[in-house]
Formats: sequence, C-alpha cells, structure tokens
Amino acid sequence: MAGLPETQMSIDRSNTALVITDPQNDFLSPNGVTWGVVGESVVENNTVENIEHLLRTAKEAGLPVFISPHYYYPSDHGWKFEGSLEALMHAIGMFDRKNALSLDGFEGSGADWLERYKPLIEDGETIVVSPHKVYGPETNDLTLQLRKRGIDKVVLAGMSANLCVESHLRELLEQGFEVMVVKDATAGARVPEGDGYASALVNFRYLANQVVTTEEAVNAMRG
Repeated sequence: MAGLPETQMSIDRSNTALVITDPQNDFLSPNGVTWGVVGESVVENNTVENIEHLLRTAKEAGLPVFISPHYYYPSDHGWKFEGSLEALMHAIGMFDRKNALSLDGFEGSGADWLERYKPLIEDGETIVVSPHKVYGPETNDLTLQLRKRGIDKVVLAGMSANLCVESHLRELLEQGFEVMVVKDATAGARVPEGDGYASALVNFRYLANQVVTTEEAVNAMRG
C-alpha cells in the first residue's frame, strides 16, 4: 500500500514566520507543573535546545518570530465546564497569572518564558500575541497579526505536540496558511491514556505541508 505523497514548503523571508506555542516554564522546566508527564519526551527530543536553535536561526535569517502563549487569569477559573485536560490544567494552576493587566508574581512563574529564551523573546522585535485559552489560536489574535504583516507561511514548533501545536496547525491550515511543523522542537505528555507525542506525529504527517527536523528547518531558514 502506497504511503501519503511527500509535499514541500519553501521558505521566503518576505512571507514566512516562525511561530512558537507555549515556550513556558510549566512545560519546559523541570520545575514546571507538567514535567512529570512531559519531561521524558522533552528530554528525548532535545526540545528545549531545538526551540532555542529555531529562535536564534530565525533572528539571524531575518524571519519574524511570533509567540502564542497560554495564560489563565483568576476569571478563567470560573468556567462552568471543561474538557479533561482543561480541568487538569486549572486544578494544578498551570499557566496561572494573578492579573491580566499586572506582572505581579509573573517573573519565574510557570507562565513565564523559559529563562534561556528571554533574550530572544524580549528583544523588542518578537511579536507576542494575546493568549490562547484552550489549545488553538481561534481565541487569540495570531492570525490577525500574521495577516497584517503579509505572512502566509508558518514554521511551527513549541508545546505541546498533540494539543496546542496540533490545534494551531489545524486552524492555520483552515485559514489558508502553509505550515511546516518541526517535529523534534515539540514534545508531548505520556499518560495511561496514551503518548501525546506519538499521536501528534501521525496527524502532523497527515495534515502539514511539510514535517521536518530542527536541522532541516534551520537549513531551510538559512537558505
């Protein structure tokens, strides 16, 4: 039985951006609240280092960088119904911030950027969009910010594979973007119900315009 056809996405600095979802402590730091279920996958994929490699290369190559973060404010804990992962995230205080208009308590918290990424994200050039609230960018302004800058191609990476990354992939495709997914610059939870990363790899292959390694993405951005 023949496999799926191989498709390619070219990178053009005039209309391509790097998008990173949730490069935050709660996912990527051993002190984060999800490390017990995602840590093994993060380490195996070299995810932390690969995300940094993508960020540095995009900056060097002149590609715009967008961050789609995940934050929860006290008002979000008033939701009347939740999916299983939403319920878990709220129960463990994942991505919690004290106030939408204040950074009180934010520095070093689970919602904060991984420390090694801060010079790359807080450089005055990276576009940090409004927070998504469940998994996809339907609840934030990522698509608007991309469109306003003439972007129609996205190199996508970040956390976590079968949740926010896959949800961003699906919505961006539906909105007419070409999307290249960097498969080792993400990771997923391993729980009794299954391996989130393994699940995502299948759907990345089914859906994305191209699925690549970090090294392949870096070479394409430099080229």
